[in-house]
Formats: sequence, C-alpha cells, structure tokens
Amino acid sequence: MSRITGAALAILFLFPLLWSGWASVRTGDGFGFDNYTRLFTSDGGIGGRQVFNSIAVSALTVAGTLLVSTLGGYAFGRFRFPGRDILFLLTLAILMVPYATVLIALYVLLGWLGLDDSLIGLSLVLILFQLPFSLFMMRNSFEAIPAELEESALVDGCTSFTALTRILLHAVKPGLVTVALFAFLVSWNEFFAPLILLNSTDKFTMTLAVVNLRTATHGSIDYAALEAGVVVMAVPCLLLFAFLQRSYVRGFMSGALRG
Repeated sequence: MSRITGAALAILFLFPLLWSGWASVRTGDGFGFDNYTRLFTSDGGIGGRQVFNSIAVSALTVAGTLLVSTLGGYAFGRFRFPGRDILFLLTLAILMVPYATVLIALYVLLGWLGLDDSLIGLSLVLILFQLPFSLFMMRNSFEAIPAELEESALVDGCTSFTALTRILLHAVKPGLVTVALFAFLVSWNEFFAPLILLNSTDKFTMTLAVVNLRTATHGSIDYAALEAGVVVMAVPCLLLFAFLQRSYVRGFMSGALRG
C-alpha cells in the first residue's frame, strides 16, 4: 500500500514537469524543437550572457553559504560562549520575516555599499536568506559527531581550525551537500530578488530572461518557448538532485533532524 501511495505522489509531483516537457516540444504541425530555437535565438530570450549570470550567482551563493554556514555551524555546535543560544535563535528568526518585505531596504543598503545592480550584491542577499536553514543544518551535523573525534585531533596537536578542515569536514559531508544543493536550487530558480535588485539587462539571470520572453504580436507571451525555458531551467536541478541524492538523504538523517 505504501508503495502505491508513493508512486501516486511521485506521479502527482512529476506531472507538471512532464506536461512542460511535452508542451516544450509541441508545435502546430506535431513535435519538434522549434520552441527551443526561439528560446535561444529570439530577442529577450536566453543567451550566453544570461546563462553566465545564473551560473555566477549560483556559484557565489553556494560558496558563500557553505563558508558562512560551516564556520557558523561549527561555532554554534562546538563552542560555548555567552549569548550563543540567543544569537542562534535570532538567526533562525530570519525565517519569520517574508524576504519580499525587506528587499527594498536591502536594495538601499546595497546602494550604500556600491553593490547595487550587481551579481555580487544579489548573491549576498541570497546568502543572507539561506543562513537560517544552513546554520541549523550544519550546527546539528557538527553536534552529531562524537566529541572524542575532535578531542583526539586536538591531543595530536591540531588546532580547532585544522581539526575542522582535516577531520570534521569529512564527517559532515552529507550536511555540506544538503546545504549546497538547497543554496543552488534557490539561487538558480530565484526570480523576485533579481527582479528587484537588478536593473541592467546585461545582468539579468535566466529566470528574468524566461519570464520576459515575448512575441512581437501585441506583447503576447510565447507560452511554448516559456515551457522550453522551464525545461532548460529544471534539467540542471534534476541532474544535481539525482547525482547527490544519497548524500542529500544522509544529510537529513545524520544530524539534520537532531536537537
């Protein structure tokens, strides 16, 4: 019974993607790849610049999220200092704030820092809103590691930092994969933050290019090309999830649900 239920849920969740795949190759005369041709060749469609921008934003977001959440999770999980729990709860409280309500304030702040209308500024905002989940994941991943493992490294002459880089990072690899995967999915598919924070068309990401895709007839939307864009955007996410699925599941099982 559970298998039947699981299969039914899988079909339910896969149906929109399968429908998009079918619609992306559907043409007036049958099936073909004309929709993909229009997606990559028409004005306002996806070009090499938009692909590069999306890759750059995703890479910066993943790298920044891993760096901050690893160091922060290690500090929260292994060290005792005044106000630790309060600071951690304040970080988690970011989840309670709808990020759309603070994007204008962040836009002004980025302007003061000289990072407005930049991919770096956009990446910093995406990192900020990844921190609650990422810190929670990494803190619990570090807490799930036996303290004796780190203590033995310290006895052998390692510092806290070398123990982290040489030993503990290998032990929390599933958590790192989970954090990286979530950071990539959010940054790769994010639409609202780039819409608010980016002004120059040469800075647009693939999501903005896909949404802005129009035909020349009264500004109507080319839905077939849009469906092709949905498929193009979804393929990297599906491939990464399939490739990292085992580590992703282990990341949740080994410490992510602990505490």
